[in-house]
Amino acid sequence: MLPAFDELETGPDAGDEEYRVAPHNIEAEQALLGAILINNDSFDRIASFLEVAHFYEPLHARIFEAVSKLISGGHIATPVTLKSYFDQDEALQEVGGAQYLARLAGAATTIINVAEYGRTIYDLAVRRDLIRVGEEIHNRAFDASVDDPPSAQIMDAEQSLYSLAEKGKYEGGFQSFSDSMRMAVDMAAAAYERDGGLSGISTGLRDLDEQMGGLQPSDLIIVAGRPSMGKTALATNIAFNVAKNYKAEHHTDGTVEVKDGAIVGFFSLEMSSEQLATRLLAEQSRVPSGKIRRGKIDENEWHQFVDASRELEGIPLYIDDTGGLNIASLAARARKLKRQRGLGLIVVDYIQLLSGSGRASDNRVQEVTEITTGLKALAKELNVPIMALSQLSRQVESRDDKRPQLSDLRESGSIEQDADVVTFVFREEYYVSRREPSEGTPEHLQWQTDMEQVFGKAEVIIGKQRHGPTGTVRLQFEAEITRFSDLADSDRLPDYME
Repeated sequence: MLPAFDELETGPDAGDEEYRVAPHNIEAEQALLGAILINNDSFDRIASFLEVAHFYEPLHARIFEAVSKLISGGHIATPVTLKSYFDQDEALQEVGGAQYLARLAGAATTIINVAEYGRTIYDLAVRRDLIRVGEEIHNRAFDASVDDPPSAQIMDAEQSLYSLAEKGKYEGGFQSFSDSMRMAVDMAAAAYERDGGLSGISTGLRDLDEQMGGLQPSDLIIVAGRPSMGKTALATNIAFNVAKNYKAEHHTDGTVEVKDGAIVGFFSLEMSSEQLATRLLAEQSRVPSGKIRRGKIDENEWHQFVDASRELEGIPLYIDDTGGLNIASLAARARKLKRQRGLGLIVVDYIQLLSGSGRASDNRVQEVTEITTGLKALAKELNVPIMALSQLSRQVESRDDKRPQLSDLRESGSIEQDADVVTFVFREEYYVSRREPSEGTPEHLQWQTDMEQVFGKAEVIIGKQRHGPTGTVRLQFEAEITRFSDLADSDRLPDYME
């Protein structure tokens, strides 16, 4: 039988009411170490999440460290092979020396519960870390200097808590191919049953959905373009369509099953939430935003505007217009939104306005790499698509054909590498309209013909897609109300009756 382990309890008398011992379970630590010593194969069940730092008793931490080194090096860990590691260990001598190692192994009768012991040790370590973080927050708030504002303290506290939440998760690791295949079949079945046959979330734009299969969970989707091409307009259109189509079933056990659409989180680093709302109202009411801002709308337009605002009021679209966010803060806010309200799509407008952790600020390319890697990791973690907007370099303007290419992405290496889908928004109308020659000349007549061909049309060029084809999707664009919609090609118009 193992010793009572009173010798390992340090600090003030446990009977002192004012002293609270940090949460721990010595018996679980003993049982886990004993099980590993009698069967080294059981180490694999906890190796992916349990660390030396998770043990409360320092002696157990040292034993676990020695066991880990031996097993990881292809050696056998037993009381005999461990003896040489602890010949001079005073703490071990106090509880019986090498005989304590033998008693650990001798008291272990089964390895069935090893994973459960590991989770218990891990969870108690997290509770101790929570106490530590709470004490740090408490002490910092008491002793804060003038140049340490509460907002900075809150931000650091949030980061500490989220880092703690993400560290050492014990779900994960390898999955069997049969489990992965089952998930793939479920996805295909959902696409088969869903209207439109999409495996992802519908953008609300028919041809774009057909080319991409909708917005896929865990994908990082880049929407790039030169200024005035309409990339923000496309992102807001898609965000609205997704939020408007949101339908979910609430089950009695508290779970929510999303049937269509999604809850949307929109990080607008360039425009205020009021500007974004005005765009959406203009799009839905079909009243130009310029007229809305200047108050130059008639009674009929006012009724359209009010009706649209009522329709939009209940959609699950959440806007964060905080400027100068870094990638860590954005991730923390996204996690918080998913936990509190749910989340199915994230939109970021735009990448170049985000900042990294600050460690790579001297090198913008490295900083953008950190940002895109962080966005991709967040998409996988939350299992939602992230649509991130990006600027293009000026080299587009120096070519005769202004259609963008992958090489035009600013700080392009990491953006192209980390993205699952890269799309470019291109409106030839923008360039043709700026080449207007003098009126009355033959060139002006040709210009008018060219304008008629490109007026109100836009292209979404899919330059990269991991799980589908590349190509170009043509859309209708109404500049006054910044609205993208499906292009009514002649072959899709209904036949006229004679």
